[in-house]
Amino acid sequence: MKVPLSSPDITDFEINFVNDVLKSNQLALGPYLNMFEEKIKKYFGVKYAIAVNSGTSALHLILKAMEFKRGDKLITTPFTFISSSNVALYEDGIVEFVDIDKDDYNISIPLLNKKLKDLDRAFFMGVDIFGQSLDWDSIDYDKNKIFIIEDSCEAIGAEYKGKKVGTFGKAGTFAFYPNKQITTGEGGIVITDCEDIYKKCKSMSNQGRGDDMQWLEHVRIGFNYRMDEMSAALGYGQMIRLDEILKKRSLIAENYYDLFSEEKRIVLPKINNFNIPSWFVFVIRLDLNWVSNFLDLPEWIINFDFSERIESDKRDVWSKNIFKVQNFLNDFINKLILKGVQCKNYFKPVHTQKFYREKFGFEYGDFPITELISSLTIAIPFFTNLTFEEQVYVFESIKEVLGEMEV
Repeated sequence: MKVPLSSPDITDFEINFVNDVLKSNQLALGPYLNMFEEKIKKYFGVKYAIAVNSGTSALHLILKAMEFKRGDKLITTPFTFISSSNVALYEDGIVEFVDIDKDDYNISIPLLNKKLKDLDRAFFMGVDIFGQSLDWDSIDYDKNKIFIIEDSCEAIGAEYKGKKVGTFGKAGTFAFYPNKQITTGEGGIVITDCEDIYKKCKSMSNQGRGDDMQWLEHVRIGFNYRMDEMSAALGYGQMIRLDEILKKRSLIAENYYDLFSEEKRIVLPKINNFNIPSWFVFVIRLDLNWVSNFLDLPEWIINFDFSERIESDKRDVWSKNIFKVQNFLNDFINKLILKGVQCKNYFKPVHTQKFYREKFGFEYGDFPITELISSLTIAIPFFTNLTFEEQVYVFESIKEVLGEMEV
């Protein structure tokens, strides 16, 4: 059996909408773009929505609309898809990371609050990682100094204490890449209640046109970030089915919890009781105590017994051991792939990417929780139409690989 990592759920229902566009000959800036945006607005209870060609574009537009400029600081997590921080670099900004919580993988709220209290002006990119919300009520910040953007690109439909994610900052975003809960092929969207942000994002997404969108009239610098009409039609159909899709994905996640309930070598995702997650991916973690049976790791690493940053005299030991764990994980992943189970390491820490190290001087040991968690985490097959038979095969294959690693 071969089980893919992800697969979109597109039915004849959505295909009919896309075909309607193709037959109309209006392939851009047509009625489905407006219909899709209206559907999003109604679902989230917001005043404005601007559909664009990617979640990255949506994040970039928000920063620009909020007047993020050269030298401004963007605070975010290093355990995220790289666009969460890259958008600050587009504007020659400065990226500063805060480490994560080792259990739910979202940004550490105590470390974040410590960081924010000393800043006179900064932007915070709050990422709802893997479809689970941040603990928004526990973030302590001055609204006159800290400006919040919510990166909910992985979390459409998730809730925090009964409120939809994407609505906790000045503006929020969702993304619709084919591995997301719903898809437009490529695409993203900005949601906000702020008229100024809406007008600027709408203008900049369409080459800087004015409020009346007159042809060849441009009032500011802009981009070609528009969503095309076929994508909007697909998104419109997918939004109609969103609750159905999220329910199916939730049941699939429950199946994995049941299957792995007695498997102590695997750590399952922790869901906080204030959250209703929107399942984007299902990320398992190799238990570090189990891994330590095969690798000679220091006790202080096994027990997560280290400070906010690794001390300089321990950096060499730290990096060597992180690479050992990463190699162990890669062996595990490769064995699983050979059995037909597609899987990937999620995520590689942003601060360890080559150009981030070169630009900002980041090193291994700067954000140790992120580095250690990243060296242990695997996204396993997860998508809306994943069958229980396929899930059982994934589970049995993982058990087989666990046994092979022990030989």
